[in-house]
Amino acid sequence: MSSESNKTAPNGCDNSLAPEVQQGKINEVRRLIGPQSGKLALYCSDASISRYLRARNWNVNKAVKMLKATLKWRMEYKPEEIRWGDVAKEAETGKIYRASYKDKHGRPVLVMRPRCQNSKSIKGQIKYLVYCMENAILNLPQDQEQMIWLIDFHGFSMSNISIKVTRETAHVLQEHYPERLGVAILYDPPKIFEPFWTVAKPFLEPKTVAKVKFVYSDNPNTKSIMDDLFDMEVVESAFGGKDDADFEINKYAERMREDDKKIPSFWTTDSNSAATSLPIAPSLDPTNSELESNASEEKADKSSSPRDDEDGTLVDESLPSKQK
Repeated sequence: MSSESNKTAPNGCDNSLAPEVQQGKINEVRRLIGPQSGKLALYCSDASISRYLRARNWNVNKAVKMLKATLKWRMEYKPEEIRWGDVAKEAETGKIYRASYKDKHGRPVLVMRPRCQNSKSIKGQIKYLVYCMENAILNLPQDQEQMIWLIDFHGFSMSNISIKVTRETAHVLQEHYPERLGVAILYDPPKIFEPFWTVAKPFLEPKTVAKVKFVYSDNPNTKSIMDDLFDMEVVESAFGGKDDADFEINKYAERMREDDKKIPSFWTTDSNSAATSLPIAPSLDPTNSELESNASEEKADKSSSPRDDEDGTLVDESLPSKQK
């Protein structure tokens, strides 16, 4: 078992630092980013700040810079305003969808099927990905902050993927949704995927790479990963489960429209006094954070934070081979 697994629980909580040390760093980040208002104030909860700190190995300055960049991105991109009607065309083949089941830890599951790619628009593909991420977060239980990705490689060909889209996808997910991924399962990746994985891996943070698991239907050792995570009675047959139902866009669209109705209440400020009492947000230029936090850098970095390169055990550099 990796050291990362020892430190992080299935709900994403990190036990590498004492609670009071973690809270001190959260408070320092909150002070350095300055007061926020409205949706940005709601976004900057202790749990959210903690995810940015974990993504930067509890380095306060780096977490501040990262969080400020996300706040600027959210203010401009407005991911919480994307609705099903904005992305329905991208979604019609079921290339990405949120499964109706969760894993044994209550984590939402995003199913990805590269063979079903139906668009050459990078903008459209990223917008739909962001919608799916926001929808999965909308459906998180109270005690959970991570999700599972199940990637179905049946029928895969290199024409289904793009390095440009992969690079942009990695950037958005790692920079603006840190610590949201629990596990990514690559199910039956073919041999031709190996060179793409070699090219794509440098775009990924070491922590992200460590969360990628290769599962082969003819390898009992890797199949046990699925059994450990899921009730296989409800999992799609494409992943070795018992559910033979096909993806139906009309039913899925109905689910998503119902979820869209929940978004306004999810982002309401009525129950968040901090969000309604704080003044307008200051400049969100991420470079400002470096200037503002230089004075506290030495103090923050001495608070027993792990070194930046202590990201946990990494997966092997080569694609795992199929074993009978």
